[in-house]
Amino acid sequence: MKVFVTGATGYIGGSVAERLIASGHHVTGLVRSENKIPQLKDRGIEPVLGTLDDSETLAHAADAADAVIHAASADHPGAVVTLVSALERSGKALICTTGSGIVADSAAGEYAGSVVFTEDTYFEPVAFRRPRVAMNHFVRQAAIDKGIRSIVICPSMIYGVGRGLQPDSDQLPKLMALSKQLGAGVYFGKGLNRYSNVHIDDLVDLYLLALEKAPGGSFFFAENGDASFKEIAEMISRSFGLGGKTIGLNVEDLVRQYGDAGRYGITSNSLVRGVNARRLGWSPKAPSLAEYFESCQ
Repeated sequence: MKVFVTGATGYIGGSVAERLIASGHHVTGLVRSENKIPQLKDRGIEPVLGTLDDSETLAHAADAADAVIHAASADHPGAVVTLVSALERSGKALICTTGSGIVADSAAGEYAGSVVFTEDTYFEPVAFRRPRVAMNHFVRQAAIDKGIRSIVICPSMIYGVGRGLQPDSDQLPKLMALSKQLGAGVYFGKGLNRYSNVHIDDLVDLYLLALEKAPGGSFFFAENGDASFKEIAEMISRSFGLGGKTIGLNVEDLVRQYGDAGRYGITSNSLVRGVNARRLGWSPKAPSLAEYFESCQ
């Protein structure tokens, strides 16, 4: 199968592309920078030079592929509209990536969430995440309205070393860098808020399983456990040999630096359960978050 992957130089897309190639698929990958073209070629990925704003490039690459995995920005509606339009009435698979921040609350680190969301649980997103939720709905509806086998995969907080050009995820490496700088595991507010998590290798398994088996309109949470951010700070501290020492920082300092992305990515609750993924046959096997940090010591 020929699969077009956006975000092929990124953490998720690069990891998915590596597994696709290892499984015998031909992969074309969107790349913004010419200097990364040789690196993609070295990994067996056919480069497609362009950005998410290059609608003609995206449409041509999607049309030439048997399936598309959109693993670049989860907040670029123009790219999603372009891909859906290019694949209309083709019956091809389109897998789009979102994130479990769609169910984030405004806990500000002050309390642990009491609701665990499954794929079928109703929720009202915070204003910051409404555009992403609308985009997820648009993708799923394309299975009915546009004749596409469209699928949405919704990872929780991802950990583990990426298999492509980008080895680092987003949330944890930033916390680790700040913790190393301050000499203590860092959390914000009281750090009581909890976030579900998933290992990158298990997440990649879900992408390939969905590509093979998922029906159009599917939505999958990807998770295999959860932890509070204070517990994560303790894990980080021990992995750096700091004896579990932690420090709580002011939420507003985080918001001033990272805006609402920081607020809802680090100080909220986001507890999900991948019921649909497990029904499809997904069975996470990678180390848990605690085991992963233990291996880093």
